[in-house]
Amino acid sequence: MRRVQASERRDPARTEPQPPPPDGILWDVVGEVRQLLILPAALTLQVAHPAVGAGVGEHSVFRTDPWGRGERSMNSFLTWVYGGEDALAEGRRLRALHKHIQGVDAHGRRYHALTPAYYAWVHATGFPTYRHAQRYLGRRPYTDAEERQLYAEWLQVGRVLGIADRDMPSSTEEFWPYWRRMLAEEIEPTKVVGELTALNTDIPPPPYGPRAVRRALAAVWPLLLPGFARFRRFMTIGLMPPEAREALRLPWTPRQERRLRRLGRVLAHTLPLLPERFRYLPYARRAREARRRPAQGAADPARRPRAGRPR
Repeated sequence: MRRVQASERRDPARTEPQPPPPDGILWDVVGEVRQLLILPAALTLQVAHPAVGAGVGEHSVFRTDPWGRGERSMNSFLTWVYGGEDALAEGRRLRALHKHIQGVDAHGRRYHALTPAYYAWVHATGFPTYRHAQRYLGRRPYTDAEERQLYAEWLQVGRVLGIADRDMPSSTEEFWPYWRRMLAEEIEPTKVVGELTALNTDIPPPPYGPRAVRRALAAVWPLLLPGFARFRRFMTIGLMPPEAREALRLPWTPRQERRLRRLGRVLAHTLPLLPERFRYLPYARRAREARRRPAQGAADPARRPRAGRPR
């Protein structure tokens, strides 16, 4: 525990890590509404590590408050990318939040949430998921140069989260051997993976909107829930890299692949045509608007949430 506490102390002489640049790839893609389809696949990959799965299973409220838990994860993620100085504060908040999360995994091995290898895995899952999702939800796959840029920006986000460079592969060339080793030696279909890919029928209705809308949604939710559960499972498994699906023994058929490709083509060619106020989540949209206003150049690009590039 002493090493964790020492790593939390800030050295004023050391240059603070910087969030990814506004002219980079992450500023273009992280805040888009397509992100809502991508995030579940990355979260499922995270909990496929036995230590991470045990920590989430024992300490998270995702079962009792799935919408609130998802919203907080999304807001945190957006802050890492668009938050300016708030990104660093959010990174420190998350490390403090995880400082006391520890226990024993399903294999009887002790874990601590801030163990560097575990914390790095949680962050690492985002890169292959974004790369794979781009093949469906974008108009074309990333080029090799764009993949390298995406990974470099992903490393910047990792530094914001307090992940040391030595704990992450330093390049895409180093990442893929690490990825294959993790899938072969560490990753497994944990209990939480099973829960996140199940056709759950106990998900409560979304608690958003005016009271009248919430009441109406609650009334029809029993009719909507089976279709929502099928769609969530379909997107979670489909946007997971194929080698990860295989490692987790998740089923995926040629028919499902064709359906996902058709849906992806529709989204890839229609969403970029929408105005930004419809295409980007509010926090990201405010950051992008502030960035375009020179008079506010010295201010943070966005405030914390309230709770070309390939397209």
